[in-house]
Amino acid sequence: MLNKFYIEDHIKSALKEDIGFGDITTENLASENDFLKGELNTRSEGVLCGCEVFQTVYNLLSDKIKIDFHYKDGDKIKKGDKIADISGPAKELLMGERVALNYIQRMSGIATETAKYQEAILPYSAKIVDTRKTTPNFRMFEKYSVKIGGGVLHRFNLSDCAMIKDNHIKLAGSITNAVTKLRKNISHAHKIEVECDTLEQVKEAVSVKADIIMLDNMPVDIMKEAVKLINHSAIVEASGNVKLDTVNSIASTGVDIISSSAIVAKAPTLDLALDM
Repeated sequence: MLNKFYIEDHIKSALKEDIGFGDITTENLASENDFLKGELNTRSEGVLCGCEVFQTVYNLLSDKIKIDFHYKDGDKIKKGDKIADISGPAKELLMGERVALNYIQRMSGIATETAKYQEAILPYSAKIVDTRKTTPNFRMFEKYSVKIGGGVLHRFNLSDCAMIKDNHIKLAGSITNAVTKLRKNISHAHKIEVECDTLEQVKEAVSVKADIIMLDNMPVDIMKEAVKLINHSAIVEASGNVKLDTVNSIASTGVDIISSSAIVAKAPTLDLALDM
């Protein structure tokens, strides 16, 4: 779940960025007595996400704005659906429109894209997982959106899990050296993941008892061999070249999780509109 204080701090910063020294259009057109009614509508099909964030934008601008949602986060919506009714002072409604829409459109887009990937791997049991390829300072919202779309979260930041990638292996000299050194220095509560490009690296990662083994950019037939080699001794993650048209064949190899940056980095915004 999103933390309320984090949402508010983030939105305050976004409103400062957008409003600047004042909305010179609205403030010079609307009086204190002007009120508007509107509808939040969808112009495309997808998974809704970001209702609380949308609401918080307007809560911070005016306690006189009323929003009645007809759907909740995680609901599937189709073109033409009315997501919410909204009413309140014209000045604040118009002033917050773009920021509120930016959040809910972006978050719904990510949830929608994640759902597409998760559905595409059926009937296999693998889970679609996100990565750290996120928008700076927007990661919490993007990861929440992945979860709402049916995905599973990878590490939130560098302090969550030790991940030994190719450059770390070069630094340490070998996978064995890297895992051994990390085990001496990190907490027992942290897992160790090793990125492997070859079957030889997979064998080495298994021998040093890595908790998670990532199969990076491996062809499907080599992935199948790797899964057999690992034989449930570690969580198996597939990564690299994960697309909607490849994800099912990757899932068929028997991997546990499939990480993809595309569900966030390449997700289009969902077309939502606030019609007054």
